[in-house]
Amino acid sequence: MLALLSAIASVAVDIGRAADLKLSDVTEGSGLEGFLGVQGDPGKQHIIEVMGGGAAFLDYDSDGLLDALLVRGSTIEGMRSGGDPMCALFRGDGSGRFEDVTAEAGLTSRGWGQGVAVADYDGDGHVDLFLTGYGGNALYRNLGDGRFEEVTGEAGIAPSDWSLGAAFADVDLDGDLDLYVSNYLRYPLSAIPARDATCNYRGFAVFCGPRGLPGLRDSLYLNDGTGRFEDAAERLALDEERLYGLGVLVADFNNDRWPDIFVANDLTANLLYQNRGDGTFEELSVLLGAAFSQDGVEEGSMGVDAADVDHDGWLDLYYTNSSYESNSLLVNNGDGSFTNLTDPAGHGRSTHLYVGWGVAFGDLDNDTWDDLFIVNGHLYPEADRFEMGLEYEQRWLVYMNTGGLEFTERGLEFGLADRYKSRGLALGDYDNDGDLDALVNNLDGPPTLLRNDGLHDNGWLGLDIRSAAGAPAVQATARVTTTSGTQVREVRSSASYLSANDPRLHFGLGRAKTASRVEVNWPSGETRVLSDVEGNHLIVVREGEDD
Repeated sequence: MLALLSAIASVAVDIGRAADLKLSDVTEGSGLEGFLGVQGDPGKQHIIEVMGGGAAFLDYDSDGLLDALLVRGSTIEGMRSGGDPMCALFRGDGSGRFEDVTAEAGLTSRGWGQGVAVADYDGDGHVDLFLTGYGGNALYRNLGDGRFEEVTGEAGIAPSDWSLGAAFADVDLDGDLDLYVSNYLRYPLSAIPARDATCNYRGFAVFCGPRGLPGLRDSLYLNDGTGRFEDAAERLALDEERLYGLGVLVADFNNDRWPDIFVANDLTANLLYQNRGDGTFEELSVLLGAAFSQDGVEEGSMGVDAADVDHDGWLDLYYTNSSYESNSLLVNNGDGSFTNLTDPAGHGRSTHLYVGWGVAFGDLDNDTWDDLFIVNGHLYPEADRFEMGLEYEQRWLVYMNTGGLEFTERGLEFGLADRYKSRGLALGDYDNDGDLDALVNNLDGPPTLLRNDGLHDNGWLGLDIRSAAGAPAVQATARVTTTSGTQVREVRSSASYLSANDPRLHFGLGRAKTASRVEVNWPSGETRVLSDVEGNHLIVVREGEDD
């Protein structure tokens, strides 16, 4: 602990270099403004109405330009008649214009959409979609011609009452992608808890749940190599207590090449499954320091992301929580265990009154250090009446990393004063100009598209790491070395809160013109090393090809 605190003091640098960073709202005229993130009745009589939907940046048609996907909910009345379309897909042209192609793409499933994961699960070189939801999930196989085919039952995905988070990853390293799904509550339409005085928050009557309601067991679907899945959660003794699962992140926290699984749970202990490398997992969240708050209590955890914030070669962990709890920054001790440095790193008091949802690490000013973007919004419309500093609609937080483990919140300086009820968040360079932009899915309103208008002179490097089949290589790792040190990033199918970021890896180079060394590692064990790579370029690196 003392060594980590010493590191904070020793690596801090001048924060003035980010002073001209601006995040501009360019939603109007983008083609996204017509999407409405419907989530039940505005009065929020039921917990299903506040969970919100995810967002994704992806390239579904493989044209090198990012597209956008937004997950949509429904209403109680709508669900009783079959629900609403679960998502909307928008094809991007690279200039900031997006065209709604949902119908022509065949994304016709109806229900109450919640989250999204994006990956090539069948190994044909085209990214597929998995949508989670209340009342059922949907697996879409990409046909490679701009259309998708819904194959949920055919692929062996069992019906689910209510799923939220999901992540594709090759957990057994057998060459195909498996699927972890976090499940939340047993909440049948025929027996939705009525809002009454028995459920209250700070003296106000609110909707009931999740406490007091039965939870659902998470699922781990193992891919048999043909694109069919079998749920192995019970056999592997996963989530035996049926905790209230929300955000899911698959990452290699102990650098043994085997992907581990972190689940952010609502009002119950979080889960961290360490991959034993023999087809089984060991749940070690308490032992590794990832189960509870810095005070040792259960929290209402939602979104999650991981990055090597201090450039020591080990992934650190961040997850958002409810108000009066603060978000949590867990710094890797160099062995896969964590020390909670929420307060010393500046995230304690500054997040205390917020309900955090989507969260994403990314180098917003290209200075080589991972910054942090968080979107917020309270659960209860009554929050404005509490007289305790809470607000129903809340502004977003942007923490600039000033050199390792010291962050400064600067959202207001960057033009983010507006308040929202936000849920899903995805980062990606939709205009291919070398900096990270953002897409936010807001509750009961249109989404927000933010363009990064940074005026800094820092360089960047993009790595589009592909599998042998040609799709983004989920779980591939890249290490980029400049004069400022070495950055580590992983390709992931999902992160944040029910969302998916641009699968291309973005590295800030600071004042460096080149990266002296770029090392790419695929899950198969293949490694590629490039030397003296020129900055301000996006480079495609494909498994099995030397150039």
